[in-house]
Amino acid sequence: MSSAALTLAQSLIRCPSVTPADAGALDVLQTALEARGFEVKRKLFEEDGWDSIDNLYARRGTKGRNFCFAGHTDVVPAGDEAAWTVAPFGGDVIDGRLFGRGAVDMKTGIACFVGALDRFLDANPDFDESISLLITGDEEADAVNGTIKLLQWCDAHGEKFDACLVGEPTNPKYLGQMMKVGRRGSITGWVTVYGAQGHVAYPHLADNPVPRLIRVLEALTSRELDTGTDHFQPSNLEVTTIDANNPATNVVPAKVSAAFNIRFNDTHQGYELEKWIRDTCAAHAGAHDLKVKISGEAFLSEPGKLAGLIADASEKITGHRPEMSTTGGTSDARFIHKYCEVAEFGLVGQSMHKVDEHAMVEDIDNLVLIYDELLTRFFD
Repeated sequence: MSSAALTLAQSLIRCPSVTPADAGALDVLQTALEARGFEVKRKLFEEDGWDSIDNLYARRGTKGRNFCFAGHTDVVPAGDEAAWTVAPFGGDVIDGRLFGRGAVDMKTGIACFVGALDRFLDANPDFDESISLLITGDEEADAVNGTIKLLQWCDAHGEKFDACLVGEPTNPKYLGQMMKVGRRGSITGWVTVYGAQGHVAYPHLADNPVPRLIRVLEALTSRELDTGTDHFQPSNLEVTTIDANNPATNVVPAKVSAAFNIRFNDTHQGYELEKWIRDTCAAHAGAHDLKVKISGEAFLSEPGKLAGLIADASEKITGHRPEMSTTGGTSDARFIHKYCEVAEFGLVGQSMHKVDEHAMVEDIDNLVLIYDELLTRFFD
């Protein structure tokens, strides 16, 4: 049953599309979609200082409701290829598992979109509404020239969506365990505190920036941001690095840097947290530089029709009704929710971004069935 989706997933995995390279992945997908009657548009977006990114929008049908599948063909690097037991871009099937970078996150999810389309369109030869795919090559990196601009292009050209499913790997341990109906926001800060280098035995002749950075980080990490909400876990700030680049033990460094990230729920907005970060650094850091980047705001698609249909489809195929969750990192759903109801449901994510990333062939088969059932229920 899985031959079409599995074969397409293998073809996509064999394109080493590590962000920002496309490596032919969108060509493979375009060929598959055009063979199924989709009109395909390719959009290359460019912006000074950022990588140029190739994107794809495809639609079959011009009227009625438009159900959209969204995802990305770019992948993270394979890392130490010698640590893999298979070729990371080989797309091998061994003992019922499909291996390769993107097997979980998320080339196979895209292949399951196509497998479900085959089943749905075969069963509904007179289908006269619309199905579309919104696929970027920039989800794993900067997300500047990808989905956000493709959505803007769609909006400017009259492409509207009634619902969107993002095929990210949402299930922790087994298919049907979890879907995502929202995500926390993300804000990253990089701060460098300046002092004056000198001998540790003569501290009055130096200015040690390390204690001032410690005070900044203590002020940031000691605040309880919130206690969580009905749909979100508590926000958290994590320091990710501290570096004085100082190998000598008898020298006061001239500067010291740190980076930190906050994953925040919908009790906060990014600009408010940025102001707090800037005020904290101004109060404790002394001479410093600070860069802040808001990667996405927290959002919640109130569990509605789409989430219910996903849950019903999953329960029918797997026997499991997925939890509606907002855990995990960011995804491109943070852009899509501004245009239509959106939810995320895909494969089991335990091996994503890891050595020997893989998906169970049985799960691929069942995900095709779930997506087909979702389309059937949505257009019923």
